[in-house]
Amino acid sequence: MNAPWKAGLPSNRDPFMAFVCDEATLDQLHPAVVELGWSLEKCQLGGLRNAVQTLSVTASPAILLVDLSESHDPLEDINALAEVCEPGTVVIAIGQVNDVRLYRGLIDSGIHDYLLKPLSAGQLHEALTHAQMTFITPKPHEAADGVKQHVSTAVVGTRGGVGASTVATSLAWLFSTDHALATALLDLDIHFGTGALTLDLEPGRGLTDAIDNPARIDGLFLERAMVRANDNLAILSAEASISTPLMTDGTAFMRLEEEFRQSFDMTMIDLPRNMLINFPLLLNTVNAVVVVTELTLAAARDTIRLLAWLKANAAQAQIVIVANRVQPGLQEISKADFEASIEARIDHVIPADPKAAIQAAQLGQALVNANPASKATAALRGLAQEIRAIAGGEPAGAGEAKPSLLGKLDLKALIGRKQKMPA
Repeated sequence: MNAPWKAGLPSNRDPFMAFVCDEATLDQLHPAVVELGWSLEKCQLGGLRNAVQTLSVTASPAILLVDLSESHDPLEDINALAEVCEPGTVVIAIGQVNDVRLYRGLIDSGIHDYLLKPLSAGQLHEALTHAQMTFITPKPHEAADGVKQHVSTAVVGTRGGVGASTVATSLAWLFSTDHALATALLDLDIHFGTGALTLDLEPGRGLTDAIDNPARIDGLFLERAMVRANDNLAILSAEASISTPLMTDGTAFMRLEEEFRQSFDMTMIDLPRNMLINFPLLLNTVNAVVVVTELTLAAARDTIRLLAWLKANAAQAQIVIVANRVQPGLQEISKADFEASIEARIDHVIPADPKAAIQAAQLGQALVNANPASKATAALRGLAQEIRAIAGGEPAGAGEAKPSLLGKLDLKALIGRKQKMPA
């Protein structure tokens, strides 16, 4: 019978490897390995040097036991191991040096435990069993019943240039500051994303590495791959070469969303329309979809299409419709006509504020951070509060059809009206 903890081990890795320096330690290790159902072939002589050489060409196991007895500088040499060891591996070190400074240094470097030789079979069994538990023990931020409240929100623009990325970045900033939530911003515009750029950050290679190696995605990978905007906000984005097409089946995105649910309180996804079409599973677990639009004929057409698609593919999500950069009297279509056309109400109107946008860009800050007193920021705060209400299970009524006093106008009527207007 398989032990219960095995269900929590990474399925794409060997469960265990060991690299020890002497036969005596190997003999003590064998009984524990057999009892835990692992292969004795994964226990090798050679110590740390052999471990580094092997793992440089072989996938890392879930649990790694490595002997530091022959190492002249264990702390320096353990860094060499970190270079070849995949994120998420639980490492147990053994050695002969009884020094509290060494122990603290190893723990600070990410080692799970350090055991002093000579060892007994009982000590090894206990250490390995404790290492196993790290794969099934609930993380500190999880609720006692194992269910962690997590809010996942996707922001989608009906047209390019409507400001969906500005809205996504501003919401992520508000959740991380005003609401004090650990927030992840996932910018899925792989080639032209502005999530990091907006906050004056280098995006790094985190997202492209995740796409290339989905199996590496875990909590430790996120810590290394994401860039920090503040204490509560981390960003995962990319500036992939425009000569390199996106080649993925979407597995990486699913794994990222899963890890975000474990590591953060809020996930904010800046979701381009093409990604929505190519990877519909991205919306399987989102709580809310913010549809950002402008008040134009083309945007009305695309809003209708998006709402129909979301109804069929993300029925569990609350839809929130946001009209962005609205200038009263200067819109192609009035708000009332737009709502009648899409047969849904606009939940939030964010006024145009070019000066605020320019100031934010010049400062390398989120719009809501650079302009805390602007009307646009006030509207974005109201939007953030509604998303929190959705997460709490409160009926916000966003995106529901609302009868218009003007009646149900269709696009053909709007087009006809536009064509009859005098030049």
